[in-house]
Order: sequence, then C-alpha cells, then structure tokens
Amino acid sequence: MALQMKVIPVTPFQQNAALLWDDVSKEAILTDVGGEAERLLSEVDKYQLKLQAIWLTHGHLDHAGGVTDLTAQHAIPVWGPHQADDYWLQALPEVTTNYGFPLSQPFTPTHWLQDGDKLTVGGHTFVVYHIPGHTPGHVVFYSQANSLLIAGDVLFRESIGRTDFPGGNHADLIHGIQSKLFTLPDETRVLPGHGFMTTIGHEKEYNPFLR
Repeated sequence: MALQMKVIPVTPFQQNAALLWDDVSKEAILTDVGGEAERLLSEVDKYQLKLQAIWLTHGHLDHAGGVTDLTAQHAIPVWGPHQADDYWLQALPEVTTNYGFPLSQPFTPTHWLQDGDKLTVGGHTFVVYHIPGHTPGHVVFYSQANSLLIAGDVLFRESIGRTDFPGGNHADLIHGIQSKLFTLPDETRVLPGHGFMTTIGHEKEYNPFLR
C-alpha cells in the first residue's frame, strides 16, 4: 500500500496543486485547487481514482480559486483552511477579478481545520499544523509514514512565504517554521505551493531566512 502523488501546477502563478491517492483503494484527494478544475479532474479520471475531498492550505486565489468550479462538478467535502482565513475566501470574487483570473464565488469549507487535526486518504494519515504568517489561517499537512509535508506557501526551497499581504506576520511565520516544521525529520520531503520540492534538512542548512 503506497501513497502516490502527482504535482499539477495550475493558474498563471504555477501553483502546485497535488493529486494524492492510495494505490490500493484508489481513494484520492486534491490539495489547493487554485484553478483549471477540468484539467485536475482529467488527471483523476486518467488514473481511475475515487476523488474523496479537497484539502486547502489557505485562502489565497491561486490555492482556492477553483474550488467552487470543481465542487459544482463533484459533490465532495472541502477541508481547511483554518477559520482565520475566512475573509480571504469571502473576498475571492473581488480578488480573482483584480488579478484577471476566472471569477470565483465565495464559499465556506465543509470543515475548518485546527492544529492537530488528522486527515486521511485511503490508509494514509496526515496531521494538520496551523502555521500563520503568510495568512492567519494557513495550515500544512504532514504524513510521518510517507515522510511528506504539503507546505503551501509557508516554506519554499531556500525561501519562505510572503508576509506583506493583509493579515501577514513575519515573526509568526518564522516561529511556526522553526518550532513545528524544523522538528520534523531532516529527510522529510516538502512540497511547496510554488516551485521545486525540497527537504527539511536542506532548508535547515541552506535557507537564508531561517539560519
């Protein structure tokens, strides 16, 4: 029983949506559905998967802007982010219009997430960590058994998330990374919201914002 992952960059911001699935049960989830719902669903169909849910790290348009389009076609629950990001989700019509994205309707997730919550895809469990700073309600998803962190816009390869948006807080972001993410094993693979994958060990050694 293995966890499979396909990274699918979407939107002009090349946001790393991820398709995760259990290769035995074929149960699957999508993370950070920023847009291009038809393309994401075509990947689900290609692997003949049973889509169970959407998981969101935070409420920015390039991570959540495709949710209402996708859930209109598949009646699946939306988990996350933390409720502190509700104002970002309610502002999606204005924000998507301002950036020239396809219009996204506001929505309320099926379930808000809290620090310590657990989510599953097939037989694989992920723990939720609430790490504010990029946005107040940002969460990440960690699977110890699969040595995998879905980091959203908290931690990038040799960089960190921006904190100059409304609700951002640089000190909170640094504290969350150092007190929570840097306690994970060095070999933990990190999928950031944009760009290349990295590891916790690499960021401890080479990330100029965190040394």
